[in-house]
Amino acid sequence: MRIYKFLFIFLLLFTTLLSGHAQKKFDVSGHLETLEMAWVQGKVDSAWQTMSTIYNRLDFRWYPTRSLTFHLGARNLLDYGQIVTTVNNWAKVIPGQEDYSKFVSKDEGYFDLTEAWSSGNSYTLYSNIDRLYGRWTTGNFEATVGRQRINWGINLVWNPNDIFNTFNYFNFDYVERPGCDAVHLQYYTGMTSSLQTAFKIDHNENITAAAMYKFNKWNYDFQFLGGKMTDDYVLGLGWSGQIEKAGFNGEATYFHDADNYSDTTGQLVASIGANYTFRSGLYFQLSGLYNSEGTTGKAGRGNMFAMNLDISPKTLTLARYSLFAQVAYPITPLINADVSGIYNPNDRSGFIGPSVDISLKPNLSFLLTAQVFTGDKGSEFGDYGTLAYMRLKWSF
Repeated sequence: MRIYKFLFIFLLLFTTLLSGHAQKKFDVSGHLETLEMAWVQGKVDSAWQTMSTIYNRLDFRWYPTRSLTFHLGARNLLDYGQIVTTVNNWAKVIPGQEDYSKFVSKDEGYFDLTEAWSSGNSYTLYSNIDRLYGRWTTGNFEATVGRQRINWGINLVWNPNDIFNTFNYFNFDYVERPGCDAVHLQYYTGMTSSLQTAFKIDHNENITAAAMYKFNKWNYDFQFLGGKMTDDYVLGLGWSGQIEKAGFNGEATYFHDADNYSDTTGQLVASIGANYTFRSGLYFQLSGLYNSEGTTGKAGRGNMFAMNLDISPKTLTLARYSLFAQVAYPITPLINADVSGIYNPNDRSGFIGPSVDISLKPNLSFLLTAQVFTGDKGSEFGDYGTLAYMRLKWSF
């Protein structure tokens, strides 16, 4: 079923719900923003390419009873500018290269809930439903069925435990993060403990199914998980707590090919992190990632558009080791400054991301940020160039 049929059905449903007493059980939220981007592929004096995005998000929630919730979340985007034209021109001359509308409208879920409504050489208008689920709660039990986000990650940057819907750190403007078509069951065994199981199917009809147990011990939250992610058996663990007043967390997942179970080779992906906030509000964060199958040579994926490819916990990076650091400070209650960085110690490439976020009104914000990538050609970050962004965002 195509996305426009879903939109018609649900818009009809929610319009009906808005009438009469149902209005008290219905909630609408979202945001509207304009995002300006400039891409510099080489040095600052080389050719710049620009793209503008008008982005609207709508979240509809219906609470027909105290135990039942329905959620529909949709993204509507208009991308236009030179970068769209560049990708479309590449598609004409590079074998296998998709044009821009196909690139942005790919849906990784079992149901195709993404639609490119209109496109030309310099623009694409498309929509994506990333939340479409029903949730039933009774006592200590909760069941969620449909397109949803199942977040099993702990680390603030890299999440090897997030086997259902891995997010891309560089996609900073997608704060809600992608969902998956799944069934998620959760039973709370205590105030700080739970047993969860989930089943997901993707666009290739690959299955991910796993169970996780969470509990608290020694003032630490622990979790253990096991199951199967597409073609791999997985075992994982994670923790989150404090050392003195500093946050300390980590997670690790081991992947083993299900078709070669007797083989002794597998892949271990592990991350560890620490963070600390001073009384002044100054915030520090450090993190590291280890990928046993990662290369110690050049770990490049390609140009800037490779950053937006679908990733999994096995491909958070192609490198063996990665290091992350972040410093943030509230200059005033309405102005927050932040700078983060990632470094690959083997191919010596890196990323620096400075940003300033200004609250103009309680529901209106202005953001200036950049993603500066450095390194030799073919290295992990050497082929991305520099991206600068300016965003005005209204939330409602």
